[in-house]
Amino acid sequence: MLDRKVKLIVYPCLAMIVIHIANVVLSNQLSVFGIRPGDISTLPYIITAPWLHGSWSHLMNNLVGMAVFSALSLIRGTNFFIKASAIIICLTGILVWLFARSGATHIGASGWIFGLWSLSIAVAWFQRSFLNIVIAVFVAVFYGGMIWGVLPSNPHVSFESHLFGALAGVFAAYVLTRPKASRKK
Repeated sequence: MLDRKVKLIVYPCLAMIVIHIANVVLSNQLSVFGIRPGDISTLPYIITAPWLHGSWSHLMNNLVGMAVFSALSLIRGTNFFIKASAIIICLTGILVWLFARSGATHIGASGWIFGLWSLSIAVAWFQRSFLNIVIAVFVAVFYGGMIWGVLPSNPHVSFESHLFGALAGVFAAYVLTRPKASRKK
């Protein structure tokens, strides 16, 4: 039987694969459940957009990042990962809906992944422990190049999701690592 932490990595990845297969079979009809900035009817799709992908390569790239950064986040516990993911998905989606380029439908787990990426680094800033610093150094050394993903480079890639995901990850790190006394104020 799979450990709960492993399930929190495997099941979302499997769900993304199944959803993508369904989307391919349906000729990308599920992509309408992405975020169209400023379109009020797509506001609820903040929750569905991370599960949809535009191509197999888009999905595969996101699955690798999802597995790596979910595992690193889960080192801090399942509740931490679930709360961080909820903050990142919701805040990223809202920011994309408010500020991203209009005329495009934003889909994919990239915002979530960039959020978990920046969370892995920012937690070490807000809560300095040996483990957090080791994780941050690992991420900076092996995945530091992701910083370039927050810059506009390809009109078909939502750099806004990357940028707002990274900002949401820093926000989640701040919120989730504050001392309990300051949370009660």
